[in-house]
Amino acid sequence: MMMLNTDGKPLKTHLGTLSVLVFLLLLTNYCRGQSQLIGSSQPIVANLGDDIILPCYLEPAVNAAGLTLEWTRPDMDPRFVHVMRSGREMVDKKHQLFKGRTSMFTDELKNGNISMKLSNVNFSDRGKYRCFIPELGRQAFVQLVFASGSSSPPVVSLSGLDGQSGGVVLQCESAGWYPEPEVLWLDAEGKLLSAGPPETVRGPYELYTVSSRVTVEKRPSNSFTCRVQHHNTTRTTQTQIHFPDDFFKLQSRSSSIIIGLAVSLAVCILLLAVSFFFLWREHIFKTKRKRSDEDQFLNEGERVQLMKPDAVQMEALKGNVGKKSKKKNQSEQQLLEEQRRRKDAEKEVQTLEEQLQNKKKEVESKQSELQDLHAEKQRSEKELQSLKGDLWNKNRELGRIQRSLNSVSRYDQTSEREEEQKKKAEAEQEVDTLEKELESRQKETDTNITELSSQCEVKEAEVQQLQEEVQRMETSLQTLMESINTELERSRAAEASSSSSSRFKQKRSSRNESQEDQKRREEAETEVSILKEKLQNESREIPPSSRPL
Repeated sequence: MMMLNTDGKPLKTHLGTLSVLVFLLLLTNYCRGQSQLIGSSQPIVANLGDDIILPCYLEPAVNAAGLTLEWTRPDMDPRFVHVMRSGREMVDKKHQLFKGRTSMFTDELKNGNISMKLSNVNFSDRGKYRCFIPELGRQAFVQLVFASGSSSPPVVSLSGLDGQSGGVVLQCESAGWYPEPEVLWLDAEGKLLSAGPPETVRGPYELYTVSSRVTVEKRPSNSFTCRVQHHNTTRTTQTQIHFPDDFFKLQSRSSSIIIGLAVSLAVCILLLAVSFFFLWREHIFKTKRKRSDEDQFLNEGERVQLMKPDAVQMEALKGNVGKKSKKKNQSEQQLLEEQRRRKDAEKEVQTLEEQLQNKKKEVESKQSELQDLHAEKQRSEKELQSLKGDLWNKNRELGRIQRSLNSVSRYDQTSEREEEQKKKAEAEQEVDTLEKELESRQKETDTNITELSSQCEVKEAEVQQLQEEVQRMETSLQTLMESINTELERSRAAEASSSSSSRFKQKRSSRNESQEDQKRREEAETEVSILKEKLQNESREIPPSSRPL
């Protein structure tokens, strides 16, 4: 009996159709479950600034457009590089370093291609990337590396001279490193040289530029090597520089020439300052002589204008001339006294300057002696440290011999035991000798250090005392110069005020007298020539001391 459904069709037909659909669905899931994610078995090699593709695809091909696709870096936090869900990118989950630089081929997702494109790569992008599909539980890994040779060889150059040690300063610089490298300085024998910490600058593409400086002195080979290398890899590069034997002699000679030129320049500056001071003083004296000549010329002109036709006016004129002569004598005496005081002050200033220079030289000498004492103290301490190291090595060797002797005694080998005992006796004797030498050297060093410390304290006290004395001398010299300048300004003001007041009084009296005697001057025109001759004779009779310098 055949079963029928409600529309009269056999139920067997519907069951067949349903079975086909179920079979196809199971087949699809089976194929999807059997697909594998394939990455790259070889590292992807990139250069700085390139756009690269990290391959990843499903084999056999399955449509991945509706799946969750994840590209991650397990060594980062957050680890997500690029995430897509149902064809949409989840930007909020992406690491900050990869924003705007990753993309996927959306048109190829239906073919199972889930490769990722990474743009403008830099050194921080290198590492292992994980391609993962959570629904299928499939993953693949791709390694990104960079091409070697991007760093530049170190460049070694001469940076300057060291005036204290007589050596030269070398500079080494290299660019294009990642991560940050270390810089080493070596001599011709491969020994490390003492250098300061390197300077590191981080540039584009996360690359580092390093530079280092070292001061070197003359050595038997005069060859030096700058080596730049990574801490944990074998990547290294180096550059060697060689100096001729006479190079350091030329450098020391040039240092002496520079010092000599500096001393000569200082002496020239001092001579120029002294010359300027004397020229300034001569200018002041010339100005005063010029003023005195102008005053004399004005007084003579007033005498000519005030000539009187009678004997009374001549007597008055003679009296005025006598008074003016006395005033001039007094002003000349004051001027000479002021010049004498200035000369004494200048001599005192010069003496103080010489004493100040001597004290400064003495301070420099004391400081040099103090530095020598400190250097000798350091040498003694280094010798003591070297002896301690030798004693430690001998004790270590003695322990090794003792252990060897104990091992020999176990096997009861008489010859080897005697030989080891002999070595032990020699080592003990050397240890005793070193201990005695160390003890004597310790006492000697303690005595030297005590003496040097006391001498250093004495020298430091002397230097401090000399510096205080130099400071006092500089203060007194400055005070003396200020007093000289103040006195000079005061004398100028007094001379200017006295000359202006005397001129004003003379002009006023001459105007009054000329108005009163104008009539008589007209009547006595015939006697003017005679009076002029008499006036010239009287002016010749004025003593030379009353004339201006």
